[in-house]
Amino acid sequence: MNPSWSYSSLKTFQQCPRKYYHLKVAKDIVDRPHEAALYGSAVHTAAEVHVRDGEPIPAKFAYIAPTLEALMKIEGEKHCEIKLGLTENLEPCEFEDPAHWWHGIVDLLIVNEATGVAHMVDYKTSKNARYADTKQLDYMAAAVFAKFPKIKTIKSALLFVVSNEFVKKKHFAENKTDYIKSALPDLNRLKAALGSGVWNPVTGPLCGFCPVRSCEHNRS
Repeated sequence: MNPSWSYSSLKTFQQCPRKYYHLKVAKDIVDRPHEAALYGSAVHTAAEVHVRDGEPIPAKFAYIAPTLEALMKIEGEKHCEIKLGLTENLEPCEFEDPAHWWHGIVDLLIVNEATGVAHMVDYKTSKNARYADTKQLDYMAAAVFAKFPKIKTIKSALLFVVSNEFVKKKHFAENKTDYIKSALPDLNRLKAALGSGVWNPVTGPLCGFCPVRSCEHNRS
């Protein structure tokens, strides 16, 4: 049986298997959210309640209002922070289903089954789109196609709200199985580590922020 995963958990393993082990397997260390993460969470919440419930956007996040208003004008059923899951056979399942293989949350999904087109947006609060990674969009697109079989095209984007940059990508239903393939090499490495119990650390610039203080590379 292959391990369950998400975009963020796989990124943690890619960054450092040792860190992944302590956070996701042994679970003997908790990675406390830093200031930037807390800010990002607040932006996500403000966008969610504005689009879903019509709540006013707090003044400190007013800069996101024009973009959200433009998104809200797109025709279709709007799903905010929609939780999606996939089984290993790429069948749709609930986010917390024990049988889930992958799961993730789409910040804003606009589904228009009449046209067969959906719009998918993931909010980012980084300063700019310099390190944009669209693999996250690929994984989520596969799940959207599974859950909404009438959708044939997804217009996807990473929305960097601070710099107002859109990193766009288009996904097609006939390619849905291809969107997961890029994750398979790292998933195989993860499966091997789970089998062998070997979690070699990787040193890098983020070691100074790592919560695994026992690691020989930790510089915090």
